[in-house]
Amino acid sequence: MQAELIPVEVAHQPIELCKLLKIANLVGGGGEAKIVISQGYVLLNQEVEYQKRKKIYHDDIIEFNGDVIQVICTEPVIDPNIIKQQKIADKLQKEKLAAKKSKTANKSSNKKITKTSPSENKPTITGGRKRISF
Repeated sequence: MQAELIPVEVAHQPIELCKLLKIANLVGGGGEAKIVISQGYVLLNQEVEYQKRKKIYHDDIIEFNGDVIQVICTEPVIDPNIIKQQKIADKLQKEKLAAKKSKTANKSSNKKITKTSPSENKPTITGGRKRISF
């Protein structure tokens, strides 16, 4: 007798197997989920799965205790290579921004801030650019 598939919707993928069992209310908590997985009571795509944090993706089928669930991801599936390229592009952009900030910091580092007198709280900027004579 084939059990009926119960769809479980998740917002993003991958999701860890122990978290999925909690979300689907197949176990009472995370500790129980880890125990039943490590003892071999959980099937992933009709194979016994012992990894507690096994990554579960869209359309994977999990069987436990007579219940069969199918993972449905509500977000569009994104290619991992696209994510990697985006991370590299973000890193390069941050490096360029940091280099630009350090250039402006070097320009302002020639200026000295001094107080004219203790009674005045206004700082006075002296120095700045050096004069060039020809």
